[in-house]
Amino acid sequence: MPARLSDRTPQVAPEALIGEMVPPSMFDEVSFDSYIPDPNEPSQAQAVTAARNFVERAKKIKGGKKGLFSRKSASTAGLGLYLDGGFGVGKTHLLASIYHAMPGPKAFATFVEVTHVVGALGFANALERLSNHSVLCIDEFELDDPGDTMLVSRLLTELSAKGVSIVATSNTLPGQLGEGRFAAQDFLREIKKLSAVFEAIRVDGPDYRHRDLPPAPDPHTDAELEALAESTPGATLDNFDDLCAHLAKLHPSKYKALVEGVTLACVEGVHPAADQTVALRIVVLADRLYDAGTPLMVSGSKLDEIFTEEMLSGGYRKKYLRATSRLLALSRFAEKS
Repeated sequence: MPARLSDRTPQVAPEALIGEMVPPSMFDEVSFDSYIPDPNEPSQAQAVTAARNFVERAKKIKGGKKGLFSRKSASTAGLGLYLDGGFGVGKTHLLASIYHAMPGPKAFATFVEVTHVVGALGFANALERLSNHSVLCIDEFELDDPGDTMLVSRLLTELSAKGVSIVATSNTLPGQLGEGRFAAQDFLREIKKLSAVFEAIRVDGPDYRHRDLPPAPDPHTDAELEALAESTPGATLDNFDDLCAHLAKLHPSKYKALVEGVTLACVEGVHPAADQTVALRIVVLADRLYDAGTPLMVSGSKLDEIFTEEMLSGGYRKKYLRATSRLLALSRFAEKS
């Protein structure tokens, strides 16, 4: 009988969260040299140059390793670089390359993971633990609610003042963060403060996950999925509704541990998400599966039908499109394995 993600209840100590802020394993070996700019997209080569220059300048602000709780002050504010572009143009590759090129201590996390770390540790503790880092790399930078706006604005402003350089990727320019999700005008001052932290660099190009690839594959039958899970060591098999219910009981900071060691995730009875809350949990799970490079196979609806047209027309459109792109990539990983 295959294991179920729904039966896993991982425990993650809050103090371990900072140490886990590293790039996904698929980006362990990337570098500026391994990023191949599209000759038809000159902004990609320009982004590589900007990233290299950022590293050289940031190293001079906070170089070398210091103790975890060092209170050594920085005489110069940290630098800020913002890589803005569509899905799958290599922004995360560049972000991880910056991380690898910088001296430690350093941290890499998605925007959601950063907010989870602050929530788990408390603002003052998280600030102290991160304030001696040379760089904080934030992938998929988004603002989903006013609380995040205030929290992130304060954290990045204080870290920058302490000499921590900050790099972020997103598909929304800093001045537009929060648009369509809440009354951004009410928080314009905070959003402008965030914009001032970063130098924005555009990275254009088509989504590499969709280049020369077919549309969403047809789902398997339940019988096919069960047989596949039975015959694959390390595979899991879950019912979609059971899995969604289980995700609701776990703090999203535990989703990474939830999928750790899974060689193939099989999910039966996939259908459009019932509401926005469920959909956003699926987004986080998709990110963690993608980070882990875990292939995904499903029965029921196609993976590009999980987020409804109503959802895709709302303020979380870009988040859902990114998740769909990643889910389709994971399904293709499974087809090749």
